[in-house]
Amino acid sequence: MTPADVGRHLSSQQIPWAVIGATALASYGVARSSFDVDLLVTDRRCLDLVFWAPLAALGTIDVRRGDHDDPLAGVVRISNEGIAVDVVVGRHSWQDAMLARASRKQFAQWDAPVVTKVDLVLLKLYAGGSQDKWDIEALLAGDTALAKEVTACVHVLPQDGKQLWHELNRGTNP
Repeated sequence: MTPADVGRHLSSQQIPWAVIGATALASYGVARSSFDVDLLVTDRRCLDLVFWAPLAALGTIDVRRGDHDDPLAGVVRISNEGIAVDVVVGRHSWQDAMLARASRKQFAQWDAPVVTKVDLVLLKLYAGGSQDKWDIEALLAGDTALAKEVTACVHVLPQDGKQLWHELNRGTNP
C-alpha cells in the first residue's frame, strides 16, 4: 500500500483530496520528519469501512469518527509495513474550497494534488498544536507576501485559529 494507492482509490470514487501535513510542507521546502502521509478530504463516505474494501488486502484500515464537538469528521488510518496514510476528513466548506484550489505536484514516487501554501497555514492554525506553530513559522520565514495572504483569508477560521494567527503574526505585522 502506498499513498498513491489511496489517492487513486479516492479519485476513482470522485472524491476531491489533497496532500497536507509534513509531505505538503516538504513540497514548499520545509523539511520535517513524519512517519505518515496526510491527505485531506471532506466527503464523509470515507468514514464507512465498506468504502475502503478495495484496499483491504493492502493493509490495516482503522476508521475513527469524530463526535459532534470534534473539529474533524474523522480520520482513517491505512497502514502496512511501516507505511501509513492518514485520510483526514474535514467538515467545513472552507476545507472544500482548499481542495478545489489544490495543485498537482510531483513527488519522488507519485504525483498528487497539494493544498496551497496559504491553505496549509490555515490548516495549521486550525489544528493549533505546538508542532503546527513551528510549521507555520517555518513556512512564513522571510515571506511577508504569505503573511499578507494568510491575513486576508484567516476570517474563515474559528476564533481559536484567528487568535493564534494574531499571536504568531505580531512580529511580522505590527
